[in-house]
Amino acid sequence: MLTILIPVRDEIENLNNIVQKFNENLTSINYEVIFVNDFSSDSTFEKAKEICNTNKKYKVFNNEKKGLGGALNLGIEKADGKYICIMMSDLSDDINDLIKYYKIINERDLDAVFGSRFLDTSKINDYPIKKLILNRIFNIFVKLIYFRSYNDYTNAFKIYRSEVLKSFIPLFSESFNVFLEMPLKLINRKYKYEVIPINWSNRKKGKAKFNIKELRSKYLSTLIRCYFEKFLIKK
Repeated sequence: MLTILIPVRDEIENLNNIVQKFNENLTSINYEVIFVNDFSSDSTFEKAKEICNTNKKYKVFNNEKKGLGGALNLGIEKADGKYICIMMSDLSDDINDLIKYYKIINERDLDAVFGSRFLDTSKINDYPIKKLILNRIFNIFVKLIYFRSYNDYTNAFKIYRSEVLKSFIPLFSESFNVFLEMPLKLINRKYKYEVIPINWSNRKKGKAKFNIKELRSKYLSTLIRCYFEKFLIKK
């Protein structure tokens, strides 16, 4: 079974669309969806509970420690699937790429599949230019530090073998930098992964939570911590 883990904060406008998209496209996959409500100030939690009451594939939990790190720690702990795919609630990720992830990780006995929005066949729609430039600079820096060809570490949308991801918790990162921590932990431990091109579109509804100024130091801190960790651990 596949667990689709979706942290949500003030995403009332997107919940129905998430359910509709999954219902229409994941008919051949046995899956569960875990929403983790990250201290929403709107009625996101109540709407998610309503969805769960009418569809047993869906579960919702209230985050115990505000931030994406806390939300993911809780969601990973609660996941029942053999694999866990993390998706963002803004519907920026391509559902067809999720299907590809699940097929590849199943068929090739991998521990993870990492998507990249920056390969030749990837398609990106309406990526904010300032965010794009900073993204490319930082990811190229990580690529050089780690001597890897992968170029999209900070992308949230990845799939992991559940037992591997559960071995990483508690994750120490508290915000969007958690999406850098997870792939670096996997690489540090020499788990098997593949990289595929994926597509991305900017959100149509709701407000983005990503704040570049607040996160620059956090990403650097996570990179430094993970970089030195790789010299101290054995798989």
